Amino acid sequence: MELRTLGTGLTVSEIGLGCMSLTGAYGTAGGPSREDSIALIRRAVDLGVTFFDTAEVYGPFANEDIVGEALEPVRDRVKIATKFGFAFAENGVEPGGLCSRPESIRRAVDSSLARLRTDRIDLYYQHRVDPEVPIEEVAGAVKELVDAGKVLHFGLSEAAAGTVRRAHAVHPVAAVQSEYSMWWREREHDTIPVLAELGIGLVPYSPLGKGFLTGSIDATTTFADSDFRGRTPRFQGDALSANLALVDVLNKIAAETGATPAQLALAWLLDQQPWIVPIPGTKRVSRLEENMGAAAVELSTAQLAELRAAADQIQIVGARYPEAQDAMTNREAPLPSE
Repeated sequence: MELRTLGTGLTVSEIGLGCMSLTGAYGTAGGPSREDSIALIRRAVDLGVTFFDTAEVYGPFANEDIVGEALEPVRDRVKIATKFGFAFAENGVEPGGLCSRPESIRRAVDSSLARLRTDRIDLYYQHRVDPEVPIEEVAGAVKELVDAGKVLHFGLSEAAAGTVRRAHAVHPVAAVQSEYSMWWREREHDTIPVLAELGIGLVPYSPLGKGFLTGSIDATTTFADSDFRGRTPRFQGDALSANLALVDVLNKIAAETGATPAQLALAWLLDQQPWIVPIPGTKRVSRLEENMGAAAVELSTAQLAELRAAADQIQIVGARYPEAQDAMTNREAPLPSE
């Protein structure tokens, strides 16, 4: 596994591990057992992964605790990213919704450090932009944490381009986390050019399109009532059928190369920029090993061109989230009061 550098000198494996699904995702009541989750994370370390992504809201809290236990024996070999920005009583605010007030951030970081069994957080993201708190106040609070040695690098998740600029002016932003894959490329039109200009890394979550780009979903797939993909426009009916044209191309090239569709989708991302580090998540060791194998996939110039052409020419149909959830993404923070 080769290394890549994000923004302000954060060097990590070129593919990381998103740990959200270990405590429940896609409509499941919970993730694998704690023992199996720890074993999966440690297997990722064996495969060369040095970048692990979690958040206080995953669980809530249980995910950080699992990641902390799993990585404690190898803490100096890995980089841990976690996130703040939701309202919890333990952070001194009324539970529910978003909260990035500085006093809440200061309490949140101490709780995350304890759960993660560490004295520093390598990358600390604002999970979602708080529409009540100017980003300058958020960046200032994180700068204090950097100065105190509790945080090493500052990140933003699903922040709009203007908000990224404003935050970066207060304290350098190492990375922005956003959904980005062959079938969700909207950030190429706004945020990604700003990241290139400012020297900020991109950490794509859902780099496999919430399972779509693995080739395991087809026109006959049905989702459990609790699975939000069943309520997501691009996974439904005619939209799903139309979108499968992209998977057809992945399947074709996979047959030629011996790689899997998932590996090709990750290889496409790695080819976009040297400062992009995707974080696919999984609950299964077999899928983990498959995903990390993408780092060794070698594609010809013609095959890469075919993937790029497919991504450019196939029109993806349907929104990526239900409307209420989508409203929390790519958001601008309010301006400071006069």
